[in-house]
Amino acid sequence: MSGRLVLVRHGQTHSNVARRLDTLPPGAELTELGHRQAREYARTVTQTPAAVVSSIAVRARQTAQYLADATGTLLTVRDGLQETFVGDLEDRSAEEDHARFTAVYRTWLDGDLDARLPGGESGAEVLARYVPVLDDLRATHLGDDSATVHVVSHGAAIRLVAAVLSGIDRDFAADNHLDNTGTVELVPAEGVSAWDCVRWGDYTPPFETKGSRTPDDPMG
Repeated sequence: MSGRLVLVRHGQTHSNVARRLDTLPPGAELTELGHRQAREYARTVTQTPAAVVSSIAVRARQTAQYLADATGTLLTVRDGLQETFVGDLEDRSAEEDHARFTAVYRTWLDGDLDARLPGGESGAEVLARYVPVLDDLRATHLGDDSATVHVVSHGAAIRLVAAVLSGIDRDFAADNHLDNTGTVELVPAEGVSAWDCVRWGDYTPPFETKGSRTPDDPMG
């Protein structure tokens, strides 16, 4: 089994501009810039995908629809691919609130997937809802070497899932931001729910850490 899974962060939203922690669906819509980013991303995809999938959040569905329309592919919306839920910090925008989530996120990347914010999800819970969707897409669509599946989702969730499933350096995953409509590309590896990361934004293997141990804001 081969093929490629392209995890795409949605375009810019009004919550991104306001720096609001917006994690509960349906969430904010795309800004004018976000719509333009989504259109531009769709134009870069020259191969017809085996599937175009989005999370249930409005911003992801709006972004994915441009790709579906450009490639003549039916958009499929799947529960489980939404952003990591920040609980009591939902809709807050203070720097200290972002810092609190970033600290918990770094703890997940360091291996403590049971950590959580008050009222929020643990890293283990994010993986438990997200990974089965990827497993299903892999089994259904990625049997062909040339097949690609595009999944429009959310920055923090994509980075966590890609880091855990591919086993890449956790400092690299913490340090390297995923811009709006930025992508992480995975190919199936040997083993259940095992993937190799072949691209992270502009980076290709080997994924070398900056060594800063100062995590980037995954919700930025």
